Amino acid sequence: MSGGSARGRDRRVYLRSHPVLFALLEATRRWPALRLGGTVLVHEREAFRAALTRVPLDRTAAGTTGGAAGELGGAGALFDQQGDEHRDARRETAALLGAAGIARLRPVWAKLLDDRLPVLGAGGTVDLVPLTAEIAGATAAALLELDVDPVRLADVARSSAAAAARAHLSGLGGRRAQSSASRTADQLLDLVAPHGSGADSESGAALNSDAATNSDAGSGSGSDAGSDAGSNAGSVEAAVGCARDSAGRPADAGLNAMLAVAAINTTVAALPRAAAWVCDDRLWEHAESPVLVDELFRVVAPTPLLPRVVAADAEVGGCPVKPGDRLLLIARHAADAHRRDPSVDDPAPARTAQLVFGVGPHACPGAGLARAQLADLLAALAPYRPVVVRARADRRAALPGWRSLIVRGTT
Repeated sequence: MSGGSARGRDRRVYLRSHPVLFALLEATRRWPALRLGGTVLVHEREAFRAALTRVPLDRTAAGTTGGAAGELGGAGALFDQQGDEHRDARRETAALLGAAGIARLRPVWAKLLDDRLPVLGAGGTVDLVPLTAEIAGATAAALLELDVDPVRLADVARSSAAAAARAHLSGLGGRRAQSSASRTADQLLDLVAPHGSGADSESGAALNSDAATNSDAGSGSGSDAGSDAGSNAGSVEAAVGCARDSAGRPADAGLNAMLAVAAINTTVAALPRAAAWVCDDRLWEHAESPVLVDELFRVVAPTPLLPRVVAADAEVGGCPVKPGDRLLLIARHAADAHRRDPSVDDPAPARTAQLVFGVGPHACPGAGLARAQLADLLAALAPYRPVVVRARADRRAALPGWRSLIVRGTT
């Protein structure tokens, strides 16, 4: 499997949507860990793993998903819990997203695939970006038991993350960017605010524990802790917190917003990129292989970096760190996404592939859901042996991804 065409196309996502970030990561990846001022970039696999498992981290710092959780949903969310409380909440969440949870949610996206893809059989075309956005919105709505238009939910969640990312950039237009982030955050909160009380509220609380977990993981569709999506959810923290207080919304709305932003943005980033790779590298004969699914998640690394803040003196990749230092953990490099193509015959070790879903106490409970969605998408596409006929990178999205990816059936 050459992967040349596939890798070249996927590289365009970074070069066109996040050129400065991509250039920085490329220039610094030779070092296991490298300090740039108060930030340490962590590239090497074992250093990445150590940062998530052995370095004390500040789970409530601003700019991390723990800090965002406090602003959006109040204290006590999964990411800022410690010890037994944290472990118990994670176990409950893992149960929600286990086999039974996936079985409950699977009909949501299966129906969309059944409805949208048959046009490929006649040589027609499908844009996989709006399709996966609808899948992500419908899945998030079903998970949180929200009676909302899934397309509207996806649109607002994506706009909120993109506006938040722009608001964090320095330079001209900062006030306008902050205003846009506040406005889109307010729209999102209005959509996801739970209704009802009593038993409904209790159900919402249980699901919001899940929301916190998946935002800590960077994706309800399967990415770890506070990746770009989680970080961008964090960047709307002040605006969303103020909107919630002034509008009198329940705290559950903030946690629901965290899930929607993280899950929807990572799903829309990951699934079209993975499908494009299969099209370009002609991997359709392996479409139903779980090994291929793991390998695709590894190479697309939908949340390529995870922001963290150090809580105590430690060392990462030979680089001393101190309280308050920021860590940018480069999941893309730790998982060898930048140099090792996906292979069913010679896959990367499971211990390496898993890093895109986090590790240890930061492993994502939503990984199984993510794998199920990608596996079902590939299985539904495979009979049509689609090829990519047009692709355009999304220059404004919070995560590297396609704005449009149009495929045409060839059988």
